[in-house]
Amino acid sequence: MKKRIEELETQLKAQRAGSAAPAPQTTPQPAERLAAAAHDSVAVPVSAAAPASLTTVAASTEPAHPAHAEKSAPFAFADFTWLNGNPRTKDAAFDSKFFTPEVRADVNYTYDFRHPQDDTIGGSSEIFRANEIQLTQLGVGGDFHYDNVRARFMTQFGMYSTTTPRNDASYSRGQWDLADAYRYLSEAYGGYHWNALHGINVDAGIFMSYVGLFSYYNFDNWAYQPSYVSSNTPWFFTGVRTQIFLTDKLKIEPWFVNGWQSYGRYNNRPGVGGQILWRPNGKLSILGNQYALGEDVLGVPGRVRYHTDDSVEYKYFDTKSRSLDKGAFSLTFDLGCEHGGNVQAGTSVSCAGNSAKGPKQSFLGYMAYNRLWFDRDLFALTIGGGGINNPGRYLVLLPPINGATATSGTPYFTENPGDKYKAWDTSATVDYMPSQYITWRMEYNHRAADVPYFTGPGGITPPGGNQGAPGSIVPGWTPDLRKTENRITGAILVKF
Repeated sequence: MKKRIEELETQLKAQRAGSAAPAPQTTPQPAERLAAAAHDSVAVPVSAAAPASLTTVAASTEPAHPAHAEKSAPFAFADFTWLNGNPRTKDAAFDSKFFTPEVRADVNYTYDFRHPQDDTIGGSSEIFRANEIQLTQLGVGGDFHYDNVRARFMTQFGMYSTTTPRNDASYSRGQWDLADAYRYLSEAYGGYHWNALHGINVDAGIFMSYVGLFSYYNFDNWAYQPSYVSSNTPWFFTGVRTQIFLTDKLKIEPWFVNGWQSYGRYNNRPGVGGQILWRPNGKLSILGNQYALGEDVLGVPGRVRYHTDDSVEYKYFDTKSRSLDKGAFSLTFDLGCEHGGNVQAGTSVSCAGNSAKGPKQSFLGYMAYNRLWFDRDLFALTIGGGGINNPGRYLVLLPPINGATATSGTPYFTENPGDKYKAWDTSATVDYMPSQYITWRMEYNHRAADVPYFTGPGGITPPGGNQGAPGSIVPGWTPDLRKTENRITGAILVKF
């Protein structure tokens, strides 16, 4: 900036002296670059926009009537770092014309009040071990962008590399072990950007879904342990997406995917879906995710899944006060069901309710959070929770009893058609954020279910370790499952 000011002063002196030297032109960052920087399916980071001071200088030196006016970049008209599920970093630590790197670290210590003897926590997609320090994720990657060509990858070393593939049964159909092939990648795709409308991107590979509002990466979220609606719905899809930014405030994003959070297809039909995101101003964000037609139960062809996930986030208070300076809330509702299957084999289910076609198989859930920021965003407090009703348990995370996976299942916690499951939770989260690149977090969680589900003092691992095939019955042993769970989590979250 100092160099630029010196150049302008030199030009002014030259003009006063009658010099005919031309004034150099400064080109603002084009909208295509900003749209290409949108590596997730929710928003273009505000940090992708040029600083206001540079924009002002550029405007003062541009021709009065430019031949081609640049279109505004999508979602760059306001600061959306307050959103749940959006990273709050405003500036990239490093950037270049070709590559924008990204590094993430997520380490937590969780105190479980029941003190399970095997230190194992079940039924969570973020917290897996109790009373010990654990690396949930170490991610290294970033965004490539050149000549309208895009690519992104992010690694997942740590607990995520084992726990996330374990919840996908699709790799059990066929050969080449997709769970091992992809376990160290949270997202990886390539694509192309067209300078049409306010930007069009087509990407293929593994990308984040954002069904359930919360981000897969805990740094981006208001809470560490999200409620069931988010924790039990997809974190990723494998397939093709098209992001169409109709305006700088509206995005439509169709999906063609292998299935519901799956590396491969469960049966012979893939799934389709999409997202609509509308942000009419800097205070409101309305998000809708839809999924349909996938046959997503391993070995049960003909059972079709539908799901709608809809959220609203609203910032109702914003000031520069050193006390309470900001307030916002999020509200999410989900509704889904499955139908079809084989009546003779007892695998048929129905969306409409218990009938000759099978028992009711549905999902109904909600979650709500309110967040307050203090001392110019140095501290934050989030209170929230939610509940679900999921007869058939087809979206309930399976506890890893005796090494059980989504493929093996377990007789100790069945997921048969019509099996009842209702659950609710609440949480309180305190954040300390001395830098935009780090969050120190402390959180209390209470979770409850109408059936034994959470790990008790006796644990869910047989004496001496897992025995037999994953999820199998161990003679003379029963896992200790309880209807409630209380825990406190401390975490350090880093993102560059």
